[in-house]
Amino acid sequence: NLTALQLSIVRVLWERGEATVTDIWEALHDERGLAQTTLATMLSRLERRGVVTHRTQQRQFVYRALVTEAEVQHSMVSELTSRLFEGDVSALVNHLITAQDVSPGDRQRIRDMLNAASLPEKGK
Repeated sequence: NLTALQLSIVRVLWERGEATVTDIWEALHDERGLAQTTLATMLSRLERRGVVTHRTQQRQFVYRALVTEAEVQHSMVSELTSRLFEGDVSALVNHLITAQDVSPGDRQRIRDMLNAASLPEKGK
């Protein structure tokens, strides 16, 4: 699980592939207003957790993500499902499709995804 700030940092790394603290600070400064030392601390913590790694280039650490966006999404959705819906995936889906902020277009795309997921694969 990543905090909102950690997720913002890792998103910069996903978008850029690699980035220095300064690069990340520039990408997030307007939105977050953080000090570079705060970002360096967060990156160090993420590195200890195995989320990012770094290499040294001209006395600067250049960071890259060790986890994919899909892995983080899976982990965070699994945690959400476990904590809020006691592991009941259908309860999560029910909540999502009955929420007032789900548009009719979103509902149709969800139906299409469910239909596509239940179709047998050709050639099998």
